[in-house]
Amino acid sequence: MGLAPDAQAERKRNPGTAVCPKCRPQIKKIFIFLLWQYNFCMKHERFELKVRYGLENGGFIPSVTTYIIENSCAIDEKRRRPLILICPGGGYAYKSPREAESVAIKMNALGFHAAVLDYSVAPMEFPAAFLDLCEAMNFVRCHADEWNVDSDRIIVLGFSAGGHLAASLGVFWKSSLCRKYLPLESSQIRPDGLCLCYPVITAGKNCHGGSIENVLGGQALDREMRDFVSLEKHVSSEVPPVFMWHTDEDQSVPLENSLEFALALRKNAVPLEYHVFRQGRHGLSLATEETASCPEQVSRECSVWPELFAEWVKLL
Repeated sequence: MGLAPDAQAERKRNPGTAVCPKCRPQIKKIFIFLLWQYNFCMKHERFELKVRYGLENGGFIPSVTTYIIENSCAIDEKRRRPLILICPGGGYAYKSPREAESVAIKMNALGFHAAVLDYSVAPMEFPAAFLDLCEAMNFVRCHADEWNVDSDRIIVLGFSAGGHLAASLGVFWKSSLCRKYLPLESSQIRPDGLCLCYPVITAGKNCHGGSIENVLGGQALDREMRDFVSLEKHVSSEVPPVFMWHTDEDQSVPLENSLEFALALRKNAVPLEYHVFRQGRHGLSLATEETASCPEQVSRECSVWPELFAEWVKLL
């Protein structure tokens, strides 16, 4: 029996597999069932977050979807794992599915809990998306004991504009920005580390215009507000350790975004691991066939970043 057309296309794109893309959801269910059979379970749930900030966000209700690895009595019932809170990119206009669940499952494979944040996007008032992330961090910290999370290693991972969101928390977690809108203390929203993947950082010369316009909304032309969201200008020693990667060929979010942030981190003695890969377009996600919608989104050189990140987490 020959392969179905979808599977034939998949075989050409990825010679190592003949799995039809339409079958992947069923395969995922079988995989989770087998984990359960052998005492490895995953807590996979979607939780709506509170919207308490009184800003316009189109009536959107943010949420967190969890990928929590439950402990096994056959290994270590008291094991506590790092948790990676993922902020997909999308220019603050949408959230890319390529930078969400597949990344969470990859983090599980590396031994980490994961959660994906569905945050506010345009049209919205600033800083709605930031406040959604603050609520998500508080939610994760409140459930740390229940989910066996290492509460000293809760890391925010962001791609592109999601990287700007993650870096915003890293820069502003101890400021009054959150407390102006939410009854949360700095300790409740503190990230223990940042993983920034080809991040939007600046609203200056090398900015990604769409991201800045979307995050600021009606204030996008206000020079003072553009300076405020130019995160390289607000780095202090309070920023947690950072793992960051980018590509030299990125034409959408120029390398200068992460370079300027790296220089600011170094000036303030913030621990940093920074990788610049020579080749690769913007938006690579895992840089493998799993997250690619076209051949250009596959890069063997860049696909090592999750393993490099996992080694970095061990040093926290």
